[in-house]
Amino acid sequence: MTLTQETDPQLPGARVHTDSGAAYVPDQSRAERKTSYDVADFAIPGGREEEWRFTPVDRLGGLFQVEPSDDSRLTLDISAPQGVEIGSAKAGDSVFGSVLRPSDRVSAAAWAGAEKATLVTIANEAELDEPVRITITGKASEGAPPPRINDHLIVDAGRFSKATVVLTHKGSAECAANVELRIGDGADLTFVTVQEWDDDAIHLAQNDALVGRDAKLRHITVTLGGEIVRVCTNVRYSGPGGSAEAIGVYFADAGQHQEHRLFVDHETPHCLSNVEYKGALQGDSAHTVWIGDVLIRASAEGTNTYELNRNLILTDGARADSVPNLEIETGEIVRAGHASATGRFDDEQLFYLESRGITEDEARRLVVRGFFADIVGRIGVTEVEDHVMAAIDAE
Repeated sequence: MTLTQETDPQLPGARVHTDSGAAYVPDQSRAERKTSYDVADFAIPGGREEEWRFTPVDRLGGLFQVEPSDDSRLTLDISAPQGVEIGSAKAGDSVFGSVLRPSDRVSAAAWAGAEKATLVTIANEAELDEPVRITITGKASEGAPPPRINDHLIVDAGRFSKATVVLTHKGSAECAANVELRIGDGADLTFVTVQEWDDDAIHLAQNDALVGRDAKLRHITVTLGGEIVRVCTNVRYSGPGGSAEAIGVYFADAGQHQEHRLFVDHETPHCLSNVEYKGALQGDSAHTVWIGDVLIRASAEGTNTYELNRNLILTDGARADSVPNLEIETGEIVRAGHASATGRFDDEQLFYLESRGITEDEARRLVVRGFFADIVGRIGVTEVEDHVMAAIDAE
C-alpha cells in the first residue's frame, strides 16, 4: 500500500492521508461482523469492542434492553405528494426486514421493541415534485426521563422512480431507530435524516440501504442536536451499475457526542460510492467520531469508490476522531481511495478578513460557512439547506 501525506487546502496546517494501491486486509474483515435479529446474540458492550470503543456506553441508559415505545409522548407527522402511499408493515410482511440486518445490540433491541414500521411506498416510475416529510417529536415530561422510542421506517422506492424523503427528529427522547431503504432498479432516491434533538436526547440509529441495478442513492445525514447521537449507515448493491453518495454535516457543542459510522459493501461489480462528511466542534468535551469502512469483495470488479472526512476544531477541549478504512480483495477496480483531515482556524484567513474591516466574530462565522457551504449546497432540498446554514450561524 502507498501512503502519502499532503496539505488539505481547506484546513491549512492539518494533516491528511490517502491510501491507494495494493490491498489492505485488517485483522478482522468487515464482512465478518455479526448481524442478527436476536438481541441475545449481542452482549451488552463494555466499551472496548471495536464497534463501541469511541462511544460513551455507560451513558446509553436502557437502549441496550428491549422496551416498548412510549407512544403517549411521541408525535409522528407525515406529509407526502401524489405518487406516495403511506402505510405500515409488520413482521411477516415481505418488505419488513428485506434490507435491514441489525449489526449491534441497540438495533436488535429496536427491532424487537417496534411492533410495526412506517412504510413509505413510492410507485414505479413516479417522479415526485415535493419531498416526503416525516417528523418524529419526543415530548418531555417534568420529573420524568425522556420517553423511549423504537422507530422503524421503511422506504420502498419503486423501479425508475425519483423521490426525496426527509426524516427529522426533534424534542426529547431515548431513541433507537432502524431505517430500511430499498431502491428499485433504475430508481433515484434522496434520503435526508436530520437529528435536531434537545440537549438531553440520546439517539442511536442504523440505516441500511439496498441499491438496485443502475439505481442511485443520495444519503444525507445532518446532526445538530442531542446529548449523544450515533448514526450507522450501511450500503449494499443488488445489481451492477448502482451508485451511492453519502454526505453528512455535523456540529458538536460542549458535552455533545456525535458519531457517524459508514459501511459500503461492494459485492456487485461496476458500482460507485462516494462518501464526504464535514464537521465542526466547539466547547469543552465536544466529541465527534467518523468511521468510514469500504469493503471491495473479490467479485466487485470495476468498483469506483472514495471517502473523505474533514473536521474543523473551533476551541480548545474539543476532540475529533476520524478513521477511514479500505479493504480490497481484487485489483480489478477503477479507483479506491480515502482521505481524512482535522485542523483549526487558519490565522491567515482570519487576518485577511479582519484587515478588510470585518469583525473577528463575523470573520469566524464566514470561515465556518465557507467550510460547510459546498457540502450543504449539495443536499438538494432548499428548505433543509437554508435551515442547516441558519443553525450553523446560530452555533
